[in-house]
Amino acid sequence: MSQISYFTRESYDKFKAELDELKNTGRKNASLAIAEAREKGDLSENAEYDAAKEAQGMLELKISQMEEVLANARVIDASQLDSSKVTVLAKVRVFNRKTQREVTYQLVSETEADLRLGKLSVTSPIGKGLLGKAVGDVAQVTTPVGLQELEVLEINL
Repeated sequence: MSQISYFTRESYDKFKAELDELKNTGRKNASLAIAEAREKGDLSENAEYDAAKEAQGMLELKISQMEEVLANARVIDASQLDSSKVTVLAKVRVFNRKTQREVTYQLVSETEADLRLGKLSVTSPIGKGLLGKAVGDVAQVTTPVGLQELEVLEINL
C-alpha cells in the first residue's frame, strides 16, 4: 500500500511539471546518449554504452517513483483546514523545553520536506507528535537526540 502525499496546489503543479520534464526531455536525452554510445562500436566492451543504459534505468526508476507519488497525492486547500489544531500545511511555532528555544515548522508531505526551509514531514517523529495538538498542548516526541518536549505556542495556516 502506498503512502498518501499531501500537496498545496502550487507544490502539486511544480512536482507534476518536473515529472513531465523528466518524461519528455529526460527520456529523449537518455535515448540520444545510448544512440551515441552504440555508434562507438562493440557493445560488449563499451563502458559508455553501459553507463548510458544505467542512467536510463535510474531515470525510469525516478519517473516510476514520482508517478506513484502523484497517483496517491491529495491536494489540500489551506482555507478548508481547521486552524485550532495542528494539521498538514500548518505553520506551528513551538517552544522546545529541552533547548529553551522557539522554532517554527510547517508540516508538509515527505516530498516537500526541507528542514533548511522549516518544512518538516508529517511522517517525521516531530511531525507525528505535533499533529492534532492545540495551542498550549505539549508534545512529547522521541527523536534521535532523545525525548523532546515541544509546547505549541501558535498555529497558522
